[in-house]
Amino acid sequence: MIDFTEEIEYEIEYFGTHGMPEYKTSGSSGMDLCAEIEESVVLEPYRAKLIPTGIKVALPVGIEMQIRCRSGLALKNQIIVLNAPGTVDSDYRGEVGVILFNASDTAFTIEPGMRIAQAVLAHYVNGKPILVDKIREDTERGAGGYGHTGVK
Repeated sequence: MIDFTEEIEYEIEYFGTHGMPEYKTSGSSGMDLCAEIEESVVLEPYRAKLIPTGIKVALPVGIEMQIRCRSGLALKNQIIVLNAPGTVDSDYRGEVGVILFNASDTAFTIEPGMRIAQAVLAHYVNGKPILVDKIREDTERGAGGYGHTGVK
């Protein structure tokens, strides 16, 4: 069996009271992020709010932290990360926040310490665009898109 896992060290500052981000199982790709709030927050239907997590991170260049939905919240309550995946860049040093959106027609209450999202570390590559007069279109697909390949 091939092990594709890699541990990346990074700095984390925790100034909350509800729990550090953590992997719940040895096979988890995402760390749970908790709502670092003092009181319950009501998320009205079809509205978004920025929820603090009580952490700051210093990631190495080439690593981003992706903020993703928790599947249980999404399935059971239609609570999603609005800009999923949200990105925490390697040069950002502010508090990590989660933009939660209520996609249901029922108000949802976010409780202090509630697990609201998950954070996944990922490699990224910066590109160097080269300006050309006309991009080459010599591929089988060409400019076909948005359903071009059919539905089956």
